[in-house]
Amino acid sequence: MTKDKSILIKNIYYMLSYAYQSLKQEKFKKIETESFENIQDIFAAILSIGIAALLKKGLNREYIEYRDKLSTLRGKIDLKESLKLIICKDRRLACYFDELSENHYMNQILKTTVLYLLNDNDVQRKNKDMLKKAILFFSNVNTLEPSAINWRSLHFHRNNASYRLLMSICYLVLHELLLTTEDGKRKLAAFIDDQQMSRLYEKFILEYYKRHFPQYRPSAKEIKWNTTGTMDFLPNMYSDCMLVDSVSGRKLIIDAKYYGKILQTHYDVETIQSNNLYQIFSYVKNEDKDNIGFVDGLLLYAKTDEYRFRGVTYNLGGSQISVKVLDLNRDFSEIREQLDLIVNEWIEK
Repeated sequence: MTKDKSILIKNIYYMLSYAYQSLKQEKFKKIETESFENIQDIFAAILSIGIAALLKKGLNREYIEYRDKLSTLRGKIDLKESLKLIICKDRRLACYFDELSENHYMNQILKTTVLYLLNDNDVQRKNKDMLKKAILFFSNVNTLEPSAINWRSLHFHRNNASYRLLMSICYLVLHELLLTTEDGKRKLAAFIDDQQMSRLYEKFILEYYKRHFPQYRPSAKEIKWNTTGTMDFLPNMYSDCMLVDSVSGRKLIIDAKYYGKILQTHYDVETIQSNNLYQIFSYVKNEDKDNIGFVDGLLLYAKTDEYRFRGVTYNLGGSQISVKVLDLNRDFSEIREQLDLIVNEWIEK
């Protein structure tokens, strides 16, 4: 979908700001007033501001283990290697020791990402200039091969919490966004791929309702199978967003879908994507354990080129199942209106 720009570029920033609360900090406010032509430029702006904030406090340093041959003891002796040195009449000791260093994994990821953005022609000059100033402070930091980065190895704690947003942006820039041209050169893809946009879209919907409708306790709740028999081999079910009205006990399960197609065609007949409809129906009926119709379901598609589709509501098995579209190619104030209307209509029902 992003390939035909059916999402306003600026709305990517707003979606990120909900998905990652750090973007609501004062230092990022000026991004809201700027105009962007492409996603990389937004990423470059966020990284330049975020790295500048890191540098004010000093780059985070971590203990890294080193091994070296030294004339004096430092740290611990590597006995096996030291014996080899003695046999060779080398008067040094083989030692391994920890040392605080800026050359740790997260800083390496930051430097690698910045260098790729600096080589991207779609990044504005002013953002490149800010990144160039920042990269001067990474002279003692190594770079990485993007395809070899182990993103699952990143762990955050109080001392490096300021890196969480920046690592997320680096992931969006580097993970599966590198293309190889015919002449063998590497370049960044022009847009976030649909898989990553799908995850961002899901997180955005959940965080939006958490911020604006906390009274309905929005959560990505696990849905348990309504069975008294064996649970062996049954897959887990997780809602993208579930709203609960504590007064009436009613629930709304939202399944956010970021797909190129809402409808499928079979023998020239158009229908809702069957797997998606089966999925939301399964969520609703398993959550409605007493079968009293107090659980509703919503397939919320990001709008595609299928402009003729305006949404539909079914009454299936006593529950209301709706299929609606969220038009992301609008001013963000209109997107808010669409999302607010979904909840207001559900409450009024």
